[in-house]
Amino acid sequence: MAKTRTLPDKFYDKNYETNGIHRVPLWRIGCFALNNTATNLYMFLMNYATYYLMGWVGVGMMVASSLTMAMRIWDGVTDPFVGFMVDKTNGKFGKNRPFMVIGNILLAVTSFVAFHVTHNLPQAARFPFYVVVLMVYYLGYTCQCVVTKSAQSCLTNDPKQRPLFASFDGVYNTVLFAGLAVITANIANSYKDVGGYASTQFFHTFWLLTAIASGIFTLLAVIAIAPKDRPEFFGTGKPVKVGLKDYWDTLKNNRAIQMLVLSASTDKLGNTAKTSAVQVALFACIAGSTLLQGNVTALTTVPVCILTFLCISTLATKFGQRKGMIIGSVGALIGNGALIALWLLGDPTTMTSNPETGALNWGYFLILYIVLTVLTGGFQNLAGNIVIPMTADCADYEVYRSGKYVPGLMGTLFSFVDKLVSSFAPMIAGVMFTACGFADHNPVMGDPVTMKLRIGTALCAYGVIMIGLVCNLIAMHFYPLTKEKMAEIQDEVVKIKMAAAQNA
Repeated sequence: MAKTRTLPDKFYDKNYETNGIHRVPLWRIGCFALNNTATNLYMFLMNYATYYLMGWVGVGMMVASSLTMAMRIWDGVTDPFVGFMVDKTNGKFGKNRPFMVIGNILLAVTSFVAFHVTHNLPQAARFPFYVVVLMVYYLGYTCQCVVTKSAQSCLTNDPKQRPLFASFDGVYNTVLFAGLAVITANIANSYKDVGGYASTQFFHTFWLLTAIASGIFTLLAVIAIAPKDRPEFFGTGKPVKVGLKDYWDTLKNNRAIQMLVLSASTDKLGNTAKTSAVQVALFACIAGSTLLQGNVTALTTVPVCILTFLCISTLATKFGQRKGMIIGSVGALIGNGALIALWLLGDPTTMTSNPETGALNWGYFLILYIVLTVLTGGFQNLAGNIVIPMTADCADYEVYRSGKYVPGLMGTLFSFVDKLVSSFAPMIAGVMFTACGFADHNPVMGDPVTMKLRIGTALCAYGVIMIGLVCNLIAMHFYPLTKEKMAEIQDEVVKIKMAAAQNA
């Protein structure tokens, strides 16, 4: 193969000239995974937007939930355009890095304007202004999110390395959502005299934390991907012209991306149905303590991270990513079913001995909750996070199938349907709370607890994800990219690169 090694040997397999395997040092995988964490920080911030909308913009629960759904759909609509631009881009700053930087800047600026300017406008102008700002916000979100998936195939094509992205990503997400749950609860508690979660002080502090952390994570991710963000690692080894007809051809004929979209979108719907408001309802309202969530989460975070890393780094690398998805889905199905039974049949109020401080009471409920949460979290993170490196397999499959390297297309086809389906999650929670008698606010500490509320909250937290996990198993039955098939694909891609090099 006529190949030139433009990077140090550590970036290549010793037989790179014949097998085409390229890789990166482990720290680069870990740092690039922070690109997804950077966008998830803003996603977590926007999970609390309903408090701002109802408290300062002046809309009710159903309108706030409907807006969140509509904006997620808009987010999905922008995906094909951004993905098309990614596939067309090949400048001095690479294919992926420009979108990471531009996206993060847009996220910081628009979220600042949304939560710092809107409430200072006349009442009639607040809602339309907020909607317009949010539309631009989601354009930035799409720019940065697409790269998380599109850059996977150029980061590494080593089958033993690809799943490691999911290991880092799973750990980061567990720490992120657990840590922020503690932080936001304490921030809200510190501003309880001026409105708590609905106060402008809460949103200013939360935005500042998000913008700084997300900016740092983006910078680290840009540094990590820099040496691999070049045509040498772009599929066929050279830029490929992509037309709109390629989008339809891929969607119609690439069975791998079809099944991955089905799996990931329904899984995402279940995960996002467990909104921040749902978690507040579980702990602050049903269990009876605002600070309890943070104290319990602090105990489960590290074990979940360890189990997630072990599951992905051992099961996915040994058995392949498809089988890893299946194992994770089965384990998470059992765990979520057990958690529903625990919240409905047990007494959540026994978790704390002092509701004001959230002090832990080590009874049967707390012990069972921690054990089930850790086990379920490990399996669920395996099933959920392995999806991103699987997108790279789908991109390689497209090179094998059609000779086209379209990572932006892969990422946007995936993201469009993913966001379209998951956009209904806030609406699910909103409808559930409204049906339980909370039409004007989310359940908080001190609100009445009914069996209807307990059932609805438990189903949002654990039931919807079970539907997604069942869809995972159905999709993986028809997903063609087994461990053995990927080995065949990589061999064929090497031949395609050889032919491209000879014709260059």
